[in-house]
Amino acid sequence: MAKRKIIEISPVTRVEGHGKVTIHLDEDNNVHEARLHIVEFRGFERFIQGRLLWEIPVIVQRLCGICPVSHHLAAAKAMDQIVGAHQLTPTAEKMRRLMHYGQVMQSHVLHFFHLCSPDLLFGFGSPVENRNIFGIINEFPELATQAVMMRKFGQTVIRMTAGKKIHGTGAIPGGINKNLSIEERDILLGDIDQMLEWAQGALKLAKDYTLDNLELVNEFGTFPSSHMSLVREDGTLDLYHGNMRALDAMGEAIFDQVDYRKYHKYLVEDVRSWSYMKFPFIKDLGTLDGWYRVGPLARMNTASRIDTPLANSAHRELKSVSGGEPNQTTLANHWARMIEVVHCVEKIKELLHDPELQGDDLIVKGDRQEEGIGVIEAPRGNLIHHYKVDENDQVQFCNLIVSTTHNNEGMNRAVASVAKKYISGQQKITEGMLNHVEVAVRAYDPCLSCATHALGQMPLVVELYDVEGTLLDQGSQCL
Repeated sequence: MAKRKIIEISPVTRVEGHGKVTIHLDEDNNVHEARLHIVEFRGFERFIQGRLLWEIPVIVQRLCGICPVSHHLAAAKAMDQIVGAHQLTPTAEKMRRLMHYGQVMQSHVLHFFHLCSPDLLFGFGSPVENRNIFGIINEFPELATQAVMMRKFGQTVIRMTAGKKIHGTGAIPGGINKNLSIEERDILLGDIDQMLEWAQGALKLAKDYTLDNLELVNEFGTFPSSHMSLVREDGTLDLYHGNMRALDAMGEAIFDQVDYRKYHKYLVEDVRSWSYMKFPFIKDLGTLDGWYRVGPLARMNTASRIDTPLANSAHRELKSVSGGEPNQTTLANHWARMIEVVHCVEKIKELLHDPELQGDDLIVKGDRQEEGIGVIEAPRGNLIHHYKVDENDQVQFCNLIVSTTHNNEGMNRAVASVAKKYISGQQKITEGMLNHVEVAVRAYDPCLSCATHALGQMPLVVELYDVEGTLLDQGSQCL
């Protein structure tokens, strides 16, 4: 039997967290298999057990330094249920929403300008010494300045609502611990119109790239799939709260308006031996057909409309490209991501003019419950936090399904598709070819550190090979 050659991309660059891609070639250099591996393990679901419920919104955001607010808010929403706060005060909900819009904005800006724009502006196979943020600064200094200032604005929103730019404490079980002062409001209002102008410019950049390179976009890691997100009762996009909607590749509903506290009746998590990241699927469709995608493009596909005018107009334009059916093009995530940046800036501006942000009624409580489930649309997609707490307020159970985990199957399929197109049959493998594979991963904006969880115990596997590559022996032990 002919030996297969293995190409390893390790680490995958310009993403959050640590991962690698392995590409298996046959004797003719054709790609037989390609996989995205998550090679780090963070056991938050285990060591969160025993901690007090009021600590959880602060602790879990340590999963990530890029999207901590998303974990902070999802955990707080779950703890709201446990303390019986089923309806927050207007000030509390609006402060949390303001925090969330600032988070989604700054995360999208970071990903698009710092991590992805070098590929889009210079080309996937351009010299690696130029294809980075320093290349953007040198060639497009005004764009680089806008990126820094837009992210700074989003982080300022977070600081003013959560107390700190990273790992804040603003959301607590039952509400929030601060409101927005008049001084803070005025600082943000002073910059908001500039942010909206720059956001529209970023949207145009992403849209024009997609339309100007439609042939590339349509074949690059593109395949039909289902999509899932939260939407309001009328189908409107809502990044903070809503019910679950999943559509198949043709846009037909798989389920709709599902209370997210019943997520476990619709979603199942599969595990595979070669990754610490799970593979969720829709229970009724099974492991083969039940996988789906989440994130900005999925939200554009599942949402019927957006409730801010500029973003809604951009949403209609994006949907027109695919004739109203779900858009399946992986690279269109960039266009969708910038639509959401415009939406977030519009929502921030709307909220800053709301006097209830200066309210003093911050916390509510009700009848105590033992279980709480919080779901939010994080920058990368649907985020689920599920907890059970005992009579001593100590967490006994924790399950997290993060956005990148939902996208696991989609990312692996994108990696395989791009590897087969650009690497199969090539006698010389260049860095530029391999970067094409990384571009497919980056389109999903994966946060690999958030997604590293496993069912059961973590196995240590030791394998012994001879010089010919033959497996002689193996053993395993659960840690």
